[in-house]
Amino acid sequence: MSVTSLATDNLREAERLMRICNACRYCEGLCAVFPAMEMRRLFGEGDLNYLANLCHQCGACYTDCQYSPPHEFAVNIPAALARVRHDSYDDYAWPRPFGALFERNGLAVTVIAALSVAAFVAGVVWWRDPAVLFGRHAGDFYKIMPHAAMAWLFSLVALYAVVAMALSVRHFWRDIRGNEAARSWPQAVHDAVTLRYLGGGGGGCTSESETPSARRRIFHHFTFYGFLLCFAATSVGTIYHYLFNWRAPYGVVSLPVIFGILGGIGLIVGPIGLMVLRRQRDPMLTDRRPLGMDLAFLVMLLLTSVTGFGVLILRDTPALGPTLALHLGVVLGLFLSLPYGKFVHGLYRFAALMKYAAERRSGAFID
Repeated sequence: MSVTSLATDNLREAERLMRICNACRYCEGLCAVFPAMEMRRLFGEGDLNYLANLCHQCGACYTDCQYSPPHEFAVNIPAALARVRHDSYDDYAWPRPFGALFERNGLAVTVIAALSVAAFVAGVVWWRDPAVLFGRHAGDFYKIMPHAAMAWLFSLVALYAVVAMALSVRHFWRDIRGNEAARSWPQAVHDAVTLRYLGGGGGGCTSESETPSARRRIFHHFTFYGFLLCFAATSVGTIYHYLFNWRAPYGVVSLPVIFGILGGIGLIVGPIGLMVLRRQRDPMLTDRRPLGMDLAFLVMLLLTSVTGFGVLILRDTPALGPTLALHLGVVLGLFLSLPYGKFVHGLYRFAALMKYAAERRSGAFID
């Protein structure tokens, strides 16, 4: 693979750095990227996208590198792979025009979509009966929006998100030549849920300062497990409704509400912590797209949690209707954005972890 045959400047720069690092190999113990790199002589676009999504951007390689700027080699792996990784959101997106739209204006598009849905829901309810929108309903939000309408709306949007993500991941999987790597999913699950490669070789991330810290790993855990707990709350509520015919609203000590509260706390602490660290991160280590989908995903998770708590706290007041409309809009906006940013990157990273586990097990050199 010739450097000039690569499609973009970002890919060509990543390829240049990989050749330098492959000759040096000083950082091979820091994360999965460098052992995976060492198994290759040449770096095609699929290889570079694989390595970019395997990178957790902890910054340790930049801190340890003897060839980082101001050296003439200007080796900056975190920034180079971040640019390739962000390009991959667009490259593998389905449908492709949506990927470009969200990549250029991720935060604005997502927030506008959420507010538009919220305004539509509130407007329909108000048009039917203003007293319903601003009435007291003892927490029964199905009096504001019928369960069937809510279920159909969310099911259609969720189905779209699942199909779009499945097609995107299939494209990525084929491009990185995943082959039989799916058999390595147990190791990939372990590495993903423990955030193994956010350790920077053991001391933690150095992306905010030259002193290793576990803060980024901790806030990622809050976000990841907060999301899973909120999903569990929705799943348990669905089982209650359809299997046992137990209808919402549920009590504060019920499983759906407990899972939702714990998950909501995680989705406040985690995203806020990650956004603070994002502001503190050394700008040399990042892809400078300030309003892209990385930030949009964190903002939407935070807004989902905040509006969810608003529905819980205000469920016995006349403010329930507008708050519920806002919460539904935010959740649907989040769902629509999932295939085009940080969430789908999590799926790419999981696929990359499976491929890496398979490569390490086989020990075969890859041409």
